[in-house]
Amino acid sequence: MSLRFGYGTNGFAGHRFEDIVTVLADLGYHGVALTLDQPHLDPFAPDLARRTDAVRRRLESRGLAVVVETGARYVMNPWHKHEPTLVSDTDRERRIEYLRRAVRIAEELGAEAVSFWSGTLPEGVSAQQGWDRLTSGVTDVLDEAERRDVRCAFEPEPGMFVDTLAGVAELRRMLGHPSHLAVTVDIGHCVCNEPAPPQDCVHQVGHLLGNVQADDMRPGVHEHLEFGDGDVDLPATLGALLDVDYHGLVSVELPRHSHAAPAVAARSLEALRVAAERARTTATEANR
Repeated sequence: MSLRFGYGTNGFAGHRFEDIVTVLADLGYHGVALTLDQPHLDPFAPDLARRTDAVRRRLESRGLAVVVETGARYVMNPWHKHEPTLVSDTDRERRIEYLRRAVRIAEELGAEAVSFWSGTLPEGVSAQQGWDRLTSGVTDVLDEAERRDVRCAFEPEPGMFVDTLAGVAELRRMLGHPSHLAVTVDIGHCVCNEPAPPQDCVHQVGHLLGNVQADDMRPGVHEHLEFGDGDVDLPATLGALLDVDYHGLVSVELPRHSHAAPAVAARSLEALRVAAERARTTATEANR
């Protein structure tokens, strides 16, 4: 089995979508992690069906797979980053509609997953209120996903209400372990915010893994870094993905590197390829 690598469009904010596809395909990437946002595919702008079809055709023309990401910063509120969320005091319905649209777009694109997160709990809101809001919203999103047979993947995000894999496990338990809700693992987040290293987090999630974001980080600091600038053991982490037989995209997540996107994408793919080869060599030697 070989791992498949993608790159997030949020790291190409200065590029047209068609040019992102050209750059990533020419570099040798296997797919794109498409954030639904105003530079590339705004889910709230007019003529969505036509624009979605154009994205699909562009991806197919270069043989690239796609996952749908929903971490757009200001697509719903020009003043407040990421708002509203699934746990906000007001306008949660707008977030739910955004995620429903993401599911419909994913169906049209043939996307492998739709990834989303909880949001940050407002001050003064109890944990129980947070869980009530979150489970209600996720249930609505999953209803759409089940109708369209689209896989969702929930991401624990540092600083948000659900910030660890244990929190995602609790959410899935509360919802009755729904078949259309998998897990997104950001390997940098594991270093930043989990008690175990990324390779152990991958084994912990196992076959519930539905989406992987790849970057480097340091403990306790939520800053997406290029590979080698943090504490992620990339060969060990990719080896763990091979161990659990993960078939989805492993997509580079560097949202603050758009100023040098093509060069960063090239360096990232080389680092991933080298690490993957080391992982395969280690596995071969261990099986001798």
